[in-house]
Amino acid sequence: MHITEADSIDELIADCADIPPSVRQSPSHPPLPRLAPSWEVTDRCHDQVKDLDEYV
Repeated sequence: MHITEADSIDELIADCADIPPSVRQSPSHPPLPRLAPSWEVTDRCHDQVKDLDEYV
């Protein structure tokens, strides 16, 4: 099997139309985002950069 890239938007649309619906369908509900753990600047963290003129 040799797969070539589409040369035009029409070919791309035709190629996508050939994809079976079971593969194209996305789940009805996207997964819920996970919450990032809370973070705060501690004195120890601040002490690492307090004497720097520029912190990038």
